[in-house]
Amino acid sequence: MIWNRPMETMARKELQALQLQRLKALVERVYHNVPAYREKMQAAGLTPRDVQSLEDLRRLPFTVKQDLRDHYPYGLFAAPMREIVRVHASSGTTGNPIVVGYTRRDLDTWSEVTARTLACAGADADAVVQVSYGYGLFTGGLGIHYGAEKIGATVVPMSGGNTQRQIKLMQDFGATILACTPSYALYLAEAIQEMKIPREKLRLKAGIFGAEPWTEEMRRELEYRLQIMAIDIYGLSEVIGPGVASECPVKNGLHIFEDHFIPEIIDPETEQPLPYGEKGELVFTTITKEGFPVIRYRTRDISVLHAEPCPCGRTHVRMEKVSGRSDDMIIIRGVNVFPSQVESVLLKLGLTEPHYVLVVDRVGSLDTLEVWVEVSDKLFSDEVRNLEKIERTIQRELESLLGLTARVRLVEPKSIERSEGKAKRVIDRRKKQ
Repeated sequence: MIWNRPMETMARKELQALQLQRLKALVERVYHNVPAYREKMQAAGLTPRDVQSLEDLRRLPFTVKQDLRDHYPYGLFAAPMREIVRVHASSGTTGNPIVVGYTRRDLDTWSEVTARTLACAGADADAVVQVSYGYGLFTGGLGIHYGAEKIGATVVPMSGGNTQRQIKLMQDFGATILACTPSYALYLAEAIQEMKIPREKLRLKAGIFGAEPWTEEMRRELEYRLQIMAIDIYGLSEVIGPGVASECPVKNGLHIFEDHFIPEIIDPETEQPLPYGEKGELVFTTITKEGFPVIRYRTRDISVLHAEPCPCGRTHVRMEKVSGRSDDMIIIRGVNVFPSQVESVLLKLGLTEPHYVLVVDRVGSLDTLEVWVEVSDKLFSDEVRNLEKIERTIQRELESLLGLTARVRLVEPKSIERSEGKAKRVIDRRKKQ
């Protein structure tokens, strides 16, 4: 199902003309309304008149998360506060939180792009959407909520947590689409199995999972356990929230809604733009937002862009599933390691439960990596030599993939903390030394 066919299947030339028109308007807006953007552009010797083509975008300065913190709370807003009807914010665990603002038109835009996201998963007016993302200052819950209402679907605004009640209402209210993080979906699947609920008691058809990187192996696990179509979605508060991009049923990359967001891929070290097909850091420019637009915002998410048409009919550029974040990446003895790489090995082998944590430490001057992996009740009670065999198998696979030795430690069932939001995958003890 395509929600907005004229926009989502627009010819490339026509789309680029629309993007340029909107980009010019954006640059004018921030130059005259946001002193911080004006100062950056003047320092680069640029004025709005210098943006005459889409290629000129790369001449504009980047925006980074520290810029948002430095101008806390409203310093980067491009609309007066009397026009701001909603604010959201990050948790602010490291310094000032990131505060984003929305005008009424911004909320309409947000509803539009999340409606497209839900339509990618097959949602229509007959759908019952259980929103198990957190509500409040986090953008996940309300973003999906208003998109579902725009489609005309029935919304069950569960928010996160209270797993037993989640599952009861999932049955009683007949939820057909589940929206949450992939790690929480896995937790729900595990709880459904433990509660011995027959699959026919559930009407779930699809899940839209985002807010953290997840692998193809995790997709297969979720689809098998929940018997649904698992769709990856992408968004971040700084750009708009959920609704920046979504997979369609083809599952060949996430369609970026380019009539609202211009994507780039850059080399995170040189900051130079990379062509389609090359892996690098995602950068976004919002070309329709009024309250809190961003120009060339560095997301730190690692992906690849593809411009080839999709069999679904959508013409917008597709991004590969995020493989990790450049700032979440851990470096062990000079080797770049993403938690998603470990996840792919564990799920491919299928010898353990899909719950794990990476523990990084330093012994003397040497960094060490230990991977704790949870096993089932049956396996935990197995003979020691069989457990050791599994540890060695996982260790060999990880060494082959990562190019370094990691100690694998099998831990008892339920000993790794479950997440109702974003999963915590890394414990870095080096930071405490």
